[in-house]
Amino acid sequence: MTSYDLKRILAEELARIVPGDAGKRRTRFDYVLPGFGERIHPSGRKSYVLQRTMGGKQRLITIGDAAILTERIAKDVARRLILRIELGQNPADRKQRGKKTPTYASFLRHYWEVAAPTWKPSTLEIHDIYRRTHLEHAFAGKFIDEISHADAVRWHAMLTRSAGPGAANRAMEILKAMFGKAEAWGYLPDHSNPFRGVKRNKGRKIERFLSQAEMARLGAALARHRATKPNEVAVISLLALTGCRRGEILDLTWGEVQGRKLKLIDSKTGPRIVWLGKEARGLLDGLPRGKKDQQVFHFDLLPVSAIEGFWRILRVEAGIEDVRLHDLRHNYASLAARSSETLPIIGNLLGHRQVRTTARYSHLDDATILAAACVVGANIETHFARSGGFAAVHSLIVARISGHAAGSA
Repeated sequence: MTSYDLKRILAEELARIVPGDAGKRRTRFDYVLPGFGERIHPSGRKSYVLQRTMGGKQRLITIGDAAILTERIAKDVARRLILRIELGQNPADRKQRGKKTPTYASFLRHYWEVAAPTWKPSTLEIHDIYRRTHLEHAFAGKFIDEISHADAVRWHAMLTRSAGPGAANRAMEILKAMFGKAEAWGYLPDHSNPFRGVKRNKGRKIERFLSQAEMARLGAALARHRATKPNEVAVISLLALTGCRRGEILDLTWGEVQGRKLKLIDSKTGPRIVWLGKEARGLLDGLPRGKKDQQVFHFDLLPVSAIEGFWRILRVEAGIEDVRLHDLRHNYASLAARSSETLPIIGNLLGHRQVRTTARYSHLDDATILAAACVVGANIETHFARSGGFAAVHSLIVARISGHAAGSA
């Protein structure tokens, strides 16, 4: 074959090429594995694909870039896809679904963007901490409609073991509210919230309040520090005298101090009024007054750190190591209950929205219960005295029991 013949054959083959094919995307299918092929793009990039019929329609599924995957790996993936399709699964469903139903991660971001501006600053600060530590990676890779009630229960149990019962409860309440919004906004059907019905961990039953002797020791310890730590002593004293929460006193401004009341702009339950007894009012009158927007108490450290550190020292000196700072609020409520104040009045003093929240503070200490039992017992004895006294009734009961035992023997 001469060089002339080779040129003629090459020219004939080039003439057979259809004009325009060079710029089009084309697919070269495999002869061994049906439907598997290599797609060649106009840019020269190649990718592996699988062509199958699903739901009466022919679909082309892209497996991956040929520059990343080898042909052997791509064929292995294709075989797995073929098996799933034969079992009735559609690999494209998840992709289509993602256009309508958000993933957990994306909806968490969306919920935060919408809900966070409505939260109080203190609530937002706490929620942000919970989001970073417990929520962001809770259901990674799942769509929100894939999270079942069983998933929610398992997650809550796992978080209880790792972070504690209180943290698990708080995190669960955040997600319960979030999935409630998913229902309200139409992302989930009604009554599908997976966190509805998840049982909360039982909290520590608050029973601790101060006896008269303990209050006397605490007062003496406060008096010893009055000269060296006047702000810390004033804060602890106000907590004990008003039943306020720690943040309500630490964030108190002079503009909120109005005569015989504190008109709090913000609290855990929103704006509220705290009425001051003469002792609490006298304590505030003894402090140097500042401008309306200035805080009443100033510390060299962070206020929370300063007060918590001082409280740890104080309770050791007073011999009340097991008493938390918040127990002063509980003690205030219990003293009000023992003074025969009604639950609505106590709830008003504490700033509770619901009476059932106040009911936990209404119990009395053992000494008060014993005294009440003695009063009731004495009253019953007075009535029994008309028939010879309680001692005579008791003797009669013992005699009858003894006689019955002897007869049985």
